[in-house]
Amino acid sequence: MPTQLRAGTEQDAAGIRALLGGAGLPTADLLASNPQFIVAYDGKAIVAAGALQLFGACALLRSVVVASGLRGTGLGRIVVEHLERVARAAHITQLVLLTETARQFFEHQGYRVLDRKDVPRAVQESEEFRSLCPTSATCMAKMLPSTS
Repeated sequence: MPTQLRAGTEQDAAGIRALLGGAGLPTADLLASNPQFIVAYDGKAIVAAGALQLFGACALLRSVVVASGLRGTGLGRIVVEHLERVARAAHITQLVLLTETARQFFEHQGYRVLDRKDVPRAVQESEEFRSLCPTSATCMAKMLPSTS
């Protein structure tokens, strides 16, 4: 299983977009929202990705995707754990996400269902919350311990 992780670059954009599109995840606002991606790669191919979109002390965990042939290998968990470390280093205290298909996966990572109205306003105003993810998507959150 490939576990080489690095920050996503502009050169990774097409590969990330293809991986997200293949999984049915939104890509329409990737340029405008400027999320901070990390990618897992196997040689030259991006096989997993995930991103943080920062809103003060809160961040939207988004675009977590693993290539279909590698799902169930633990790679998604590795991506999420890495993003959580990045968030803690940036003094983020809460991660929020929307999911239509991965509620159980995120519950195993310590995320809990949260009513959308309880999400910080800046996150509620993101394109992801306003229009990209349907209102039927499950909203989840995780509080992060301080690194100090």
